[in-house]
Amino acid sequence: QVQLVESGGGLVQAGGSLRLSCAAPGLTFSSYVMGWFRQAPGKEREFVVAISWSGGRTYYVDSVKGRFTISRDNAKTMVYLQMNNLKPEDTAIYYCAAGRTFPSTSDYDYWGQGTQVTVSS
Repeated sequence: QVQLVESGGGLVQAGGSLRLSCAAPGLTFSSYVMGWFRQAPGKEREFVVAISWSGGRTYYVDSVKGRFTISRDNAKTMVYLQMNNLKPEDTAIYYCAAGRTFPSTSDYDYWGQGTQVTVSS
């Protein structure tokens, strides 16, 4: 059974950094595009970033460009999201997801349970 497990969330002050990780045991990892999404309280889930199968291509939502960096390690079946210069509006539950299409902002087959990121002002 495929499981995606996020970790690394927490509470940070504005301007700070966090690194999220997503483990994907049981997934044929290199066959999947990996993405990160987030859902803030009272809002719909939104796409944040995707990375292609080999990691050679990435696609970011405008609001995080220059601040967030996605990477993947196919040997370890891990995907990461380095988040710098965090802002209070980045506060959300962050989810990793696995899909087949790049770039896709919605078409993903597997989802993690999420990790909370809270940015204080």
